[in-house]
Amino acid sequence: MPISESFESNLALVLPRLIESYPTPFHIYDEEGIISSHKQLADSFSSCDFRLYFAVKALPNKHILSLLHKQGSGFDCSSIPEFQLCKDVGAVGSDILFTSNNTSHVELQGALEIGADITFDDLKTFENCTQLPERVAFRLSPDSSQKTDAAMGGAINSKFGIPFKHVFDAYQKAKDRGVKKFGIHRMTYTNETDTEFAVSVARELISITKAISDKVGVEFDYINFGGGLGTPFRPTDSSLDLMMFGASVCQVMKAAFPCSTPKIILECGRFVTGPHGVLVSSVVDTYKKGKTIIGLDASMSSLMRPGIYPNAYHHISFPFMDMERTELVDVVGSLCENNDKFGIDRNLPIPSSGDIALIHDTGAHGHSMGFNYNGRLRPAELLLNRSGEVFEIRRPETYDDYVATILNQPRHLLTSTLRAVI
Repeated sequence: MPISESFESNLALVLPRLIESYPTPFHIYDEEGIISSHKQLADSFSSCDFRLYFAVKALPNKHILSLLHKQGSGFDCSSIPEFQLCKDVGAVGSDILFTSNNTSHVELQGALEIGADITFDDLKTFENCTQLPERVAFRLSPDSSQKTDAAMGGAINSKFGIPFKHVFDAYQKAKDRGVKKFGIHRMTYTNETDTEFAVSVARELISITKAISDKVGVEFDYINFGGGLGTPFRPTDSSLDLMMFGASVCQVMKAAFPCSTPKIILECGRFVTGPHGVLVSSVVDTYKKGKTIIGLDASMSSLMRPGIYPNAYHHISFPFMDMERTELVDVVGSLCENNDKFGIDRNLPIPSSGDIALIHDTGAHGHSMGFNYNGRLRPAELLLNRSGEVFEIRRPETYDDYVATILNQPRHLLTSTLRAVI
Protein backbone atom coordinates (compact mmCIF):
# COMPACT_ATOMS: atom_id res chain seq x y z
CA MET A 1 0.00 0.00 0.00
CA PRO A 2 1.09 3.59 -0.43
CA ILE A 3 2.26 5.17 2.81
CA SER A 4 -0.26 7.12 4.87
CA GLU A 5 -1.21 10.63 3.83
CA SER A 6 0.36 12.10 6.96
CA PHE A 7 3.66 10.24 6.40
CA GLU A 8 3.63 11.26 2.73
CA SER A 9 3.06 14.93 3.51
CA ASN A 10 5.64 15.03 6.30
CA LEU A 11 8.17 13.21 4.14
CA ALA A 12 7.56 15.64 1.27
CA LEU A 13 8.60 18.51 3.54
CA VAL A 14 12.01 17.04 4.35
CA LEU A 15 12.92 14.83 1.41
CA PRO A 16 14.10 17.51 -1.08
CA ARG A 17 16.65 18.90 1.38
CA LEU A 18 17.56 15.47 2.75
CA ILE A 19 18.59 13.98 -0.59
CA GLU A 20 20.78 17.01 -1.32
CA SER A 21 23.15 16.02 1.47
CA TYR A 22 22.42 12.38 2.28
CA PRO A 23 23.23 9.58 -0.19
CA THR A 24 20.65 7.08 -1.37
CA PRO A 25 19.57 4.37 -0.81
CA PHE A 26 18.23 4.57 2.72
CA HIS A 27 15.21 3.43 4.71
CA ILE A 28 13.27 6.12 6.55
CA TYR A 29 10.64 5.36 9.20
CA ASP A 30 7.69 7.37 10.50
CA GLU A 31 7.72 7.64 14.30
CA GLU A 32 4.14 8.92 14.48
CA GLY A 33 2.81 6.02 12.40
CA ILE A 34 4.61 3.39 14.47
CA ILE A 35 3.24 4.81 17.73
CA SER A 36 -0.24 5.01 16.22
CA SER A 37 -0.22 1.36 15.10
CA HIS A 38 0.84 0.21 18.56
CA LYS A 39 -1.94 2.25 20.11
CA GLN A 40 -4.52 0.81 17.70
CA LEU A 41 -3.59 -2.71 18.78
CA ALA A 42 -3.78 -1.84 22.47
CA ASP A 43 -7.10 -0.04 22.04
CA SER A 44 -8.68 -2.91 20.11
CA PHE A 45 -8.08 -5.26 23.06
CA SER A 46 -8.96 -2.73 25.77
CA SER A 47 -11.63 -5.00 27.27
CA CYS A 48 -9.08 -7.78 27.94
CA ASP A 49 -5.74 -8.19 29.62
CA PHE A 50 -3.50 -7.69 26.58
CA ARG A 51 0.10 -7.02 25.62
CA LEU A 52 1.92 -6.72 22.34
CA TYR A 53 5.34 -8.36 22.13
CA PHE A 54 6.86 -6.70 19.08
CA ALA A 55 8.62 -9.20 16.79
CA VAL A 56 12.19 -7.94 16.91
CA LYS A 57 13.07 -9.70 13.65
CA ALA A 58 10.87 -7.18 11.83
CA LEU A 59 12.97 -4.12 12.72
CA PRO A 60 15.93 -4.80 15.05
CA ASN A 61 17.03 -1.25 15.70
CA LYS A 62 17.36 -0.20 19.33
CA HIS A 63 15.92 3.26 18.64
CA ILE A 64 12.70 1.71 17.31
CA LEU A 65 12.64 -0.84 20.14
CA SER A 66 13.11 1.90 22.72
CA LEU A 67 10.25 3.85 21.16
CA LEU A 68 7.95 0.82 21.40
CA HIS A 69 9.09 -0.12 24.91
CA LYS A 70 8.07 3.35 26.09
CA GLN A 71 4.60 2.64 24.67
CA GLY A 72 4.37 -0.51 26.82
CA SER A 73 5.44 -3.14 24.29
CA GLY A 74 7.30 -6.29 25.18
CA PHE A 75 9.48 -8.12 22.65
CA ASP A 76 9.33 -11.43 20.81
CA CYS A 77 12.86 -12.74 20.28
CA SER A 78 14.28 -15.83 18.61
CA SER A 79 18.03 -15.50 19.22
CA ILE A 80 20.54 -14.35 21.80
CA PRO A 81 21.51 -11.17 19.89
CA GLU A 82 17.82 -10.21 19.69
CA PHE A 83 17.19 -10.42 23.40
CA GLN A 84 20.51 -8.76 24.14
CA LEU A 85 19.32 -5.88 21.95
CA CYS A 86 16.11 -5.74 23.99
CA LYS A 87 18.05 -5.68 27.25
CA ASP A 88 19.90 -2.64 25.91
CA VAL A 89 16.61 -0.69 25.80
CA GLY A 90 15.56 -1.73 29.32
CA ALA A 91 13.49 -4.85 28.66
CA VAL A 92 13.85 -7.33 31.51
CA GLY A 93 12.45 -10.73 32.49
CA SER A 94 8.96 -11.34 31.17
CA ASP A 95 9.24 -8.27 28.91
CA ILE A 96 10.89 -10.80 26.59
CA LEU A 97 9.31 -13.84 24.97
CA PHE A 98 11.85 -16.31 23.60
CA THR A 99 10.28 -18.30 20.77
CA SER A 100 12.69 -20.12 18.51
CA ASN A 101 12.90 -23.40 16.63
CA ASN A 102 15.74 -25.90 16.35
CA THR A 103 16.90 -24.29 19.58
CA SER A 104 20.41 -24.90 20.92
CA HIS A 105 21.23 -25.49 24.57
CA VAL A 106 23.26 -22.25 24.59
CA GLU A 107 20.23 -20.25 23.43
CA LEU A 108 17.94 -21.84 26.01
CA GLN A 109 20.45 -21.19 28.77
CA GLY A 110 20.77 -17.57 27.69
CA ALA A 111 16.99 -17.11 27.78
CA LEU A 112 16.81 -18.70 31.23
CA GLU A 113 19.55 -16.42 32.56
CA ILE A 114 17.64 -13.26 31.63
CA GLY A 115 14.33 -14.61 32.95
CA ALA A 116 12.55 -14.58 29.59
CA ASP A 117 9.29 -16.44 29.05
CA ILE A 118 10.22 -19.42 26.89
CA THR A 119 8.09 -21.08 24.24
CA PHE A 120 9.17 -24.63 23.44
CA ASP A 121 8.81 -25.41 19.76
CA ASP A 122 9.12 -29.18 20.16
CA LEU A 123 8.76 -31.75 22.90
CA LYS A 124 12.30 -33.10 22.60
CA THR A 125 13.83 -29.70 23.37
CA PHE A 126 11.64 -29.51 26.48
CA GLU A 127 12.59 -33.04 27.59
CA ASN A 128 16.29 -32.29 27.16
CA CYS A 129 16.03 -29.06 29.15
CA THR A 130 17.34 -29.81 32.66
CA GLN A 131 16.47 -26.39 34.09
CA LEU A 132 12.95 -25.21 33.36
CA PRO A 133 11.60 -21.66 33.45
CA GLU A 134 8.92 -20.78 35.98
CA ARG A 135 6.33 -20.67 33.17
CA VAL A 136 6.27 -23.09 30.24
CA ALA A 137 4.57 -22.58 26.90
CA PHE A 138 4.45 -24.88 23.90
CA ARG A 139 3.93 -23.84 20.30
CA LEU A 140 1.34 -25.77 18.32
CA SER A 141 2.04 -26.51 14.69
CA PRO A 142 -0.24 -24.88 12.09
CA ASP A 143 -3.52 -26.72 11.55
CA SER A 144 -4.60 -28.15 8.20
CA SER A 145 -7.67 -25.87 8.29
CA GLN A 146 -5.56 -22.72 8.45
CA LYS A 147 -4.60 -20.66 5.42
CA THR A 148 -0.95 -21.40 4.83
CA ASP A 149 1.79 -20.16 2.55
CA ALA A 150 5.52 -20.49 2.04
CA ALA A 151 6.23 -18.47 5.19
CA MET A 152 4.13 -20.59 7.54
CA GLY A 153 3.93 -24.04 5.96
CA GLY A 154 1.00 -26.41 6.36
CA ALA A 155 0.24 -28.94 9.06
CA ILE A 156 2.48 -31.53 7.37
CA ASN A 157 5.20 -29.36 5.87
CA SER A 158 5.74 -26.80 8.63
CA LYS A 159 8.91 -27.02 10.68
CA PHE A 160 7.22 -25.06 13.45
CA GLY A 161 5.48 -26.34 16.55
CA ILE A 162 4.20 -29.54 18.13
CA PRO A 163 1.59 -31.54 16.17
CA PHE A 164 -1.84 -31.40 17.76
CA LYS A 165 -1.87 -35.14 18.58
CA HIS A 166 1.12 -34.64 20.91
CA VAL A 167 0.19 -31.37 22.59
CA PHE A 168 -1.84 -32.84 25.48
CA ASP A 169 1.08 -35.12 26.29
CA ALA A 170 3.44 -32.13 26.26
CA TYR A 171 1.46 -30.26 28.92
CA GLN A 172 1.04 -33.41 30.99
CA LYS A 173 4.80 -33.94 30.99
CA ALA A 174 5.36 -30.32 32.01
CA LYS A 175 2.87 -30.70 34.84
CA ASP A 176 4.54 -33.94 35.95
CA ARG A 177 7.86 -32.10 36.15
CA GLY A 178 6.37 -29.63 38.61
CA VAL A 179 5.59 -26.68 36.33
CA LYS A 180 2.79 -24.53 37.79
CA LYS A 181 2.43 -21.73 35.23
CA PHE A 182 1.57 -22.20 31.56
CA GLY A 183 1.17 -20.41 28.28
CA ILE A 184 0.34 -21.58 24.77
CA HIS A 185 1.36 -20.33 21.34
CA ARG A 186 0.40 -20.88 17.73
CA MET A 187 1.55 -19.05 14.62
CA THR A 188 -1.99 -18.43 13.45
CA TYR A 189 -1.71 -15.81 10.72
CA THR A 190 0.42 -14.61 7.83
CA ASN A 191 -0.58 -11.08 6.79
CA GLU A 192 -4.23 -11.92 7.48
CA THR A 193 -6.77 -9.23 6.52
CA ASP A 194 -9.97 -11.34 6.58
CA THR A 195 -11.52 -10.33 9.91
CA GLU A 196 -14.03 -13.20 10.15
CA PHE A 197 -11.38 -15.78 9.36
CA ALA A 198 -8.94 -14.24 11.85
CA VAL A 199 -11.57 -14.48 14.59
CA SER A 200 -12.42 -18.08 13.68
CA VAL A 201 -8.77 -19.15 13.92
CA ALA A 202 -8.43 -17.38 17.27
CA ARG A 203 -11.60 -19.12 18.47
CA GLU A 204 -10.07 -22.47 17.51
CA LEU A 205 -6.92 -21.85 19.54
CA ILE A 206 -8.99 -20.73 22.52
CA SER A 207 -11.02 -23.95 22.25
CA ILE A 208 -7.85 -26.06 22.14
CA THR A 209 -6.47 -24.24 25.16
CA LYS A 210 -9.68 -24.85 27.08
CA ALA A 211 -9.58 -28.56 26.19
CA ILE A 212 -5.99 -28.85 27.43
CA SER A 213 -6.86 -27.01 30.63
CA ASP A 214 -9.78 -29.31 31.35
CA LYS A 215 -8.08 -32.58 30.43
CA VAL A 216 -4.64 -32.01 31.94
CA GLY A 217 -5.82 -29.86 34.85
CA VAL A 218 -3.67 -26.79 34.30
CA GLU A 219 -4.47 -23.07 34.20
CA PHE A 220 -3.12 -20.84 31.48
CA ASP A 221 -1.61 -17.43 32.17
CA TYR A 222 -1.70 -16.42 28.52
CA ILE A 223 -2.66 -17.41 25.00
CA ASN A 224 -0.21 -16.21 22.37
CA PHE A 225 -1.84 -15.88 18.95
CA GLY A 226 1.49 -15.13 17.28
CA GLY A 227 1.86 -12.33 14.77
CA GLY A 228 0.75 -12.04 11.18
CA LEU A 229 -2.16 -9.62 11.43
CA GLY A 230 -2.17 -8.07 8.00
CA THR A 231 -1.98 -4.73 6.32
CA PRO A 232 -3.03 -4.40 2.68
CA PHE A 233 -0.30 -4.91 0.08
CA ARG A 234 -2.15 -3.43 -2.89
CA PRO A 235 -4.47 -0.41 -2.98
CA THR A 236 -7.35 -2.74 -3.88
CA ASP A 237 -6.75 -5.09 -0.90
CA SER A 238 -9.15 -5.06 2.04
CA SER A 239 -8.09 -4.09 5.55
CA LEU A 240 -8.50 -6.01 8.78
CA ASP A 241 -11.20 -4.55 11.02
CA LEU A 242 -8.94 -4.41 14.05
CA MET A 243 -11.53 -3.14 16.53
CA MET A 244 -13.97 -5.90 15.56
CA PHE A 245 -11.22 -8.50 15.72
CA GLY A 246 -10.06 -7.44 19.18
CA ALA A 247 -13.56 -7.16 20.63
CA SER A 248 -14.57 -10.55 19.21
CA VAL A 249 -11.49 -12.35 20.51
CA CYS A 250 -11.97 -10.82 23.97
CA GLN A 251 -15.60 -11.96 23.98
CA VAL A 252 -14.71 -15.53 23.00
CA MET A 253 -11.91 -15.62 25.56
CA LYS A 254 -14.12 -14.48 28.43
CA ALA A 255 -16.82 -17.00 27.48
CA ALA A 256 -14.32 -19.86 27.48
CA PHE A 257 -12.54 -18.77 30.68
CA PRO A 258 -15.10 -16.82 32.75
CA CYS A 259 -13.34 -17.23 36.10
CA SER A 260 -9.67 -16.80 35.26
CA THR A 261 -9.22 -15.31 31.80
CA PRO A 262 -5.74 -15.72 30.29
CA LYS A 263 -3.88 -12.71 28.98
CA ILE A 264 -4.01 -12.21 25.22
CA ILE A 265 -0.62 -11.87 23.55
CA LEU A 266 0.21 -10.90 19.98
CA GLU A 267 3.67 -10.90 18.41
CA CYS A 268 2.99 -8.51 15.54
CA GLY A 269 5.95 -6.98 13.75
CA ARG A 270 4.90 -5.99 10.26
CA PHE A 271 1.50 -4.67 11.41
CA VAL A 272 3.22 -2.19 13.73
CA THR A 273 6.13 -0.90 11.63
CA GLY A 274 5.71 -2.26 8.09
CA PRO A 275 3.52 0.48 6.55
CA HIS A 276 5.59 3.20 8.20
CA GLY A 277 8.81 2.89 6.24
CA VAL A 278 10.01 3.62 2.72
CA LEU A 279 13.19 2.74 0.89
CA VAL A 280 14.43 5.90 -0.83
CA SER A 281 16.45 5.11 -3.93
CA SER A 282 17.86 6.89 -6.97
CA VAL A 283 17.39 5.83 -10.58
CA VAL A 284 20.59 4.59 -12.20
CA ASP A 285 19.04 4.54 -15.66
CA THR A 286 16.17 3.24 -17.81
CA TYR A 287 16.85 0.44 -20.29
CA LYS A 288 15.01 -1.03 -23.27
CA LYS A 289 15.43 -4.81 -23.31
CA GLY A 290 12.75 -7.48 -23.64
CA LYS A 291 10.71 -4.91 -21.72
CA THR A 292 11.39 -1.49 -20.29
CA ILE A 293 13.54 -1.73 -17.16
CA ILE A 294 14.09 0.94 -14.52
CA GLY A 295 17.31 0.31 -12.62
CA LEU A 296 17.74 1.63 -9.07
CA ASP A 297 20.76 2.10 -6.83
CA ALA A 298 19.10 -0.18 -4.26
CA SER A 299 19.02 -3.94 -4.74
CA MET A 300 17.43 -6.99 -3.18
CA SER A 301 20.21 -6.76 -0.58
CA SER A 302 18.30 -3.73 0.77
CA LEU A 303 14.83 -5.29 0.49
CA MET A 304 14.66 -9.04 -0.02
CA ARG A 305 10.90 -9.64 0.32
CA PRO A 306 9.71 -9.03 -3.28
CA GLY A 307 12.48 -11.27 -4.59
CA ILE A 308 11.60 -14.31 -2.46
CA TYR A 309 7.86 -14.01 -1.75
CA PRO A 310 5.65 -13.89 -4.87
CA ASN A 311 2.84 -12.03 -3.05
CA ALA A 312 5.14 -9.46 -1.40
CA TYR A 313 3.92 -6.50 -3.42
CA HIS A 314 5.48 -3.12 -2.59
CA HIS A 315 4.00 0.09 -3.94
CA ILE A 316 6.48 2.17 -5.97
CA SER A 317 6.26 5.88 -6.61
CA PHE A 318 8.35 8.75 -8.00
CA PRO A 319 7.55 11.70 -5.72
CA PHE A 320 8.91 14.40 -8.02
CA MET A 321 7.38 13.12 -11.27
CA ASP A 322 3.98 13.26 -12.93
CA MET A 323 2.47 9.83 -12.16
CA GLU A 324 -0.22 10.15 -14.85
CA ARG A 325 1.84 9.29 -17.95
CA THR A 326 3.01 5.72 -17.48
CA GLU A 327 4.37 2.64 -19.26
CA LEU A 328 4.58 -1.02 -18.30
CA VAL A 329 7.99 -1.57 -16.67
CA ASP A 330 10.05 -3.72 -14.34
CA VAL A 331 11.90 -2.01 -11.47
CA VAL A 332 15.17 -3.76 -10.64
CA GLY A 333 18.39 -3.66 -8.66
CA SER A 334 21.96 -4.55 -9.61
CA LEU A 335 22.47 -8.03 -8.17
CA CYS A 336 23.56 -10.90 -10.40
CA GLU A 337 20.19 -12.58 -9.86
CA ASN A 338 17.14 -12.27 -12.11
CA ASN A 339 14.79 -12.17 -9.11
CA ASP A 340 16.41 -8.91 -7.98
CA LYS A 341 13.22 -7.02 -8.81
CA PHE A 342 11.14 -4.63 -6.74
CA GLY A 343 8.23 -4.57 -9.16
CA ILE A 344 7.21 -6.52 -12.26
CA ASP A 345 4.88 -5.19 -14.96
CA ARG A 346 4.09 -1.95 -13.13
CA ASN A 347 2.49 1.05 -14.78
CA LEU A 348 4.97 3.78 -13.87
CA PRO A 349 6.36 6.98 -15.40
CA ILE A 350 9.69 6.73 -17.19
CA PRO A 351 12.32 8.46 -15.04
CA SER A 352 15.72 9.83 -15.87
CA SER A 353 19.02 9.03 -14.21
CA GLY A 354 19.11 10.54 -10.71
CA ASP A 355 15.35 10.72 -10.21
CA ILE A 356 14.12 9.59 -6.79
CA ALA A 357 12.02 6.44 -6.35
CA LEU A 358 10.17 5.43 -3.19
CA ILE A 359 9.50 1.78 -2.39
CA HIS A 360 6.78 1.67 0.24
CA ASP A 361 6.04 -0.72 3.11
CA THR A 362 9.66 -1.29 4.09
CA GLY A 363 9.25 -0.72 7.82
CA ALA A 364 9.44 -4.45 8.53
CA HIS A 365 11.69 -7.20 7.17
CA GLY A 366 13.45 -4.69 4.93
CA HIS A 367 16.81 -3.82 6.41
CA SER A 368 16.66 -6.80 8.78
CA MET A 369 16.68 -9.30 5.90
CA GLY A 370 19.52 -7.50 4.13
CA PHE A 371 22.73 -9.18 3.04
CA ASN A 372 26.01 -8.49 1.23
CA TYR A 373 25.89 -10.63 -1.89
CA ASN A 374 27.87 -9.07 -4.76
CA GLY A 375 29.49 -6.82 -2.18
CA ARG A 376 26.36 -4.68 -1.97
CA LEU A 377 26.41 -2.77 1.29
CA ARG A 378 23.29 -2.41 3.42
CA PRO A 379 21.79 1.08 3.54
CA ALA A 380 21.21 3.47 6.39
CA GLU A 381 18.08 3.72 8.53
CA LEU A 382 16.62 7.14 9.33
CA LEU A 383 13.78 8.19 11.61
CA LEU A 384 11.34 11.02 10.91
CA ASN A 385 10.07 12.05 14.32
CA ARG A 386 6.80 13.66 15.33
CA SER A 387 8.37 17.13 15.24
CA GLY A 388 9.45 16.77 11.63
CA GLU A 389 13.12 16.19 12.47
CA VAL A 390 15.17 13.48 10.75
CA PHE A 391 17.68 11.38 12.67
CA GLU A 392 20.16 8.81 11.44
CA ILE A 393 19.57 5.72 13.58
CA ARG A 394 21.83 3.36 11.62
CA ARG A 395 24.60 4.56 9.33
CA PRO A 396 25.16 2.96 5.93
CA GLU A 397 27.61 0.09 5.81
CA THR A 398 31.14 0.71 4.58
CA TYR A 399 33.84 -1.46 3.04
CA ASP A 400 35.39 -1.75 6.51
CA ASP A 401 32.13 -3.30 7.75
CA TYR A 402 32.12 -5.68 4.79
CA VAL A 403 35.59 -7.05 5.65
CA ALA A 404 35.44 -6.57 9.44
CA THR A 405 35.31 -10.28 10.28
CA ILE A 406 38.06 -11.29 7.84
CA LEU A 407 41.32 -11.82 9.74
CA ASN A 408 44.34 -9.97 8.38
CA GLN A 409 46.49 -12.75 9.76
CA PRO A 410 44.98 -16.27 9.70
CA ARG A 411 44.63 -17.65 13.24
CA HIS A 412 46.16 -21.09 13.71
CA LEU A 413 43.70 -23.56 15.22
CA LEU A 414 45.27 -27.01 14.92
CA THR A 415 47.74 -29.17 13.07
CA SER A 416 46.54 -32.33 11.38
CA THR A 417 47.90 -35.60 12.70
CA LEU A 418 47.96 -36.91 9.14
CA ARG A 419 51.25 -36.72 7.25
CA ALA A 420 51.76 -37.02 3.56
CA VAL A 421 53.46 -40.24 2.49
CA ILE A 422 56.47 -39.46 0.33
